Amino acid sequence: MTLALISHPDCALHQTVSYHPDTAERLSAIQDQLLASGLEMILHHYQAPLVTREQLERVHSADYLDDIFHKLDTQDQVWLDADTMMMPGTLTAAQRAAGAVIEAVDLVMQDRHQVVFCAVRPPGHHAERDRAMGFCLFNNVAVGAAHALAKMGGRKLAIIDFDAHFGNGTEQIFRDNDDVLICSCFQHPYYPDCGEPSYEGHIINVPLAAGAGGAELRAGVQQHWLPTLTRFQPELILISAGFDGHREDDMSELNLVEDDYAWLSEQIKAVADQYAGGRIVSVLEGGYALSSLGRSVVAHLKALLG
Repeated sequence: MTLALISHPDCALHQTVSYHPDTAERLSAIQDQLLASGLEMILHHYQAPLVTREQLERVHSADYLDDIFHKLDTQDQVWLDADTMMMPGTLTAAQRAAGAVIEAVDLVMQDRHQVVFCAVRPPGHHAERDRAMGFCLFNNVAVGAAHALAKMGGRKLAIIDFDAHFGNGTEQIFRDNDDVLICSCFQHPYYPDCGEPSYEGHIINVPLAAGAGGAELRAGVQQHWLPTLTRFQPELILISAGFDGHREDDMSELNLVEDDYAWLSEQIKAVADQYAGGRIVSVLEGGYALSSLGRSVVAHLKALLG
């Protein structure tokens, strides 16, 4: 199996104020741990392209995109909500982040690689069809999923989201599309103050209480995710890979560790190997404590490699 990594120096152009958690150092921390672990030696590297307007319009409205693309016409800094800001380099970074997932889907669907990790920022899973929020402008994983559906011609895919915060944007975009199975776990109640339990149909939400750790995560995955994934039999799996549930990360009150992310990734890999030809696209979402972020990404990728 070969592992590819897609990123771009432009992802560092999204500069934030000093107290904002989403810093360019996040990607540097991942790179440092890839080097230290030896994974860097076996990675195949690709540069993220810029997403096109057509690709964005599969999941975002034209009016929303017009607004985002012209936000900085008359000013150098814009707050889209209390958490989400734009600076002069933000739009380019966001276009690279979404474009990375397009490239990743193409790589796995063309069988050039089985597993691709997108080390990008800003994150995406909170972005709704008409709304930026939670650090997110474009819903990167949704853009990739919509591209896959357009190219795959009626085949099924799964999105697995293990960020500590509920991926409200992804659910909103695919709520009425039962060709997309969404399996998520997240702290609840917590930001963005939605994400009710759902154990049937094509949206499987497994909320975790504050203080939950590996035992609770594993129970939810085994009881709710795995049986549904087995019935659904996805032909492609995309992951919203958030690592802010780590016990060292103060962006949540969960108590996960690297072994939990490795175990979860092993379960995803097993499903992908059985039904999807091993095809997995993993996209960085949260994870803001730099050391635990880097270590967790390494654990995730090693498990996906097998």
